[in-house]
Amino acid sequence: MVEQFVGKWKMTSSDNFDEYMKAVGAGFASRQMANLAKPSLTIALDDQGFISMKAVTTFKTLEIKFKLDEEFDETTADDRKVKTIMSLADGKLIQTQSWEGKTTIIEREIQDCKMIAKCTMDDVVAIRTYEKDA
Repeated sequence: MVEQFVGKWKMTSSDNFDEYMKAVGAGFASRQMANLAKPSLTIALDDQGFISMKAVTTFKTLEIKFKLDEEFDETTADDRKVKTIMSLADGKLIQTQSWEGKTTIIEREIQDCKMIAKCTMDDVVAIRTYEKDA
């Protein structure tokens, strides 16, 4: 089911992301860069079952490699050190990040050939939309 996410994606819209970044504790400079960035996201699956997600912006490139349902250490774009678990449920790729007693969830799903990323921290929700990059 992960196969539907595989490919190169380009962000086309971002709603309420600054409020989400404030909620996770990102500083002003990190938020400014995040709001200016229009990341491309490449998702790949290798023959050992590892999934990689590579986000590229003009400011920074980040890559994580993981297996579903196995916790791993991640350093986020705003330099938070988190414990992350990626899982698949109801056709959604769910990324749960935990740090310092806090938790945020990023749910990615495919709708009408677009990937919708719903970022939730407490009661703050941001929606980022990606389209397949040909």
